[in-house]
Amino acid sequence: MEKRLEMHGGILGGLVPLFVLVGGLVWLSVAERGGTKPFWACAWIAIVVGLFFARNKSEYCKAAMRGIGDRTGIVIVTAWLFAGVFGKLMVAGGLVDGLLWMGMVTGAQESVFTVMVFVAAMLFALGTGTSTGTCIALTPVLYPAGHFLGADPAMLGLAILSGAAFGDNLAPVSDTTIVSAYTQGATMKDVVRSRFPLAITAAGIAAVVFLIFGGGGELRPLPEIQARMDPTGAFMLLALVVVVAAALSGRHIIESLIYGNVAAAVVGVLTGHTTLASIFSIPAKRGVSTGIIEDGINGVVGAIIFAILILAVTQILVESGIMKRILTAAEKAIIGSVRQAELFIVGVTILASIPISANAPAELLVGPSLVRPVGEKFDLAPARRANLMDCAVCTVFFTLPWHIVVAAWYAALVTAAEAYGIAAPPISAALYNPYSWALLAVLLFSAVTGWNRRFGGNDQALAEAA
Repeated sequence: MEKRLEMHGGILGGLVPLFVLVGGLVWLSVAERGGTKPFWACAWIAIVVGLFFARNKSEYCKAAMRGIGDRTGIVIVTAWLFAGVFGKLMVAGGLVDGLLWMGMVTGAQESVFTVMVFVAAMLFALGTGTSTGTCIALTPVLYPAGHFLGADPAMLGLAILSGAAFGDNLAPVSDTTIVSAYTQGATMKDVVRSRFPLAITAAGIAAVVFLIFGGGGELRPLPEIQARMDPTGAFMLLALVVVVAAALSGRHIIESLIYGNVAAAVVGVLTGHTTLASIFSIPAKRGVSTGIIEDGINGVVGAIIFAILILAVTQILVESGIMKRILTAAEKAIIGSVRQAELFIVGVTILASIPISANAPAELLVGPSLVRPVGEKFDLAPARRANLMDCAVCTVFFTLPWHIVVAAWYAALVTAAEAYGIAAPPISAALYNPYSWALLAVLLFSAVTGWNRRFGGNDQALAEAA
């Protein structure tokens, strides 16, 4: 987009909103107070402060409004609304107990159980689309179960975190998958199909690591956990199959999510885990939830509002010419080939994700303004750009303790360990997350060698995503 905004102080004045935003996010994250709702204020302050550096205040406000009303943002917000309800329905339908049954009915122990915990976390995260929710839901059950079945405590905990990262990376209902696809104008079908080889290769490497190093603990029976096993909860995976099948068949992500929501509600009711009244009903008194639908929407409101504010800030940066300057400097210094362009996309996404304790906002910050134009210049397919960005944001992000998901994962570990009188590994164990490092290696291999790289289709994909 052509430069529209003139800022006092030139380039430095134009960078003020970005400095205020990132500075606030880093401050909150380092203080371990980060989160989508706390981040609202940082974005709000960034917009307010930036106004006083704009020469034309009216045009500045219009730029912010254009960002909020961006077509890509509308698709993302709508998808999140249905993805949030889907995740709640999957949990209410007994998916946790079903996965526990799947893991323990085989009689797996030590490192084999660690691998099964990894697979269970992968399936849960694929079904719910939330990495943080995966850690919170599975850790209280699977961590003590694995501990008493002889698994190595650190590797057992990392199996849950790694599975959560896998689902965040690949699930069609994940916020990062949705953002990466629609900021690049890619269809969900192309994104899921082309990302699968990258994600599953990294998962295979991680599984080998868990199999080699995941055992060595003490075997002790735990009837309390075995009593929670419920095979009917595993039927909730059928709803995940519905979403993935619909997305891969070319259905719009909203349509796919609606089918998945209906399937999850039906399966939950048929298995007796949920009722129609628990999904939606008139509450007994004012202020009480109307059910799972309301809770699901409420769970993503924070992310939606922050995404809207991020889009406003990003549009201001674009129209003030800041992003163009960054692109021009990068193109002159480091981007001279398609390989360098892909490495730039990976690098800039990882850099954006390091200070911010939520990874979808990092994609929103760099996806439309940096990743897309660089990729389009070298005719990289929309799905390829989306995959590079989404895989990158699921690597180092899942190893750093100030990020929301890692903090939630460790808090759940400590709580579970205290409840059963067992040991919890130090939070520094997150630095050795096998899936994240394997994914980074796979991603760099792909960028350097060209494996899984696709060209063209930009205009066609954009039309299909509209």
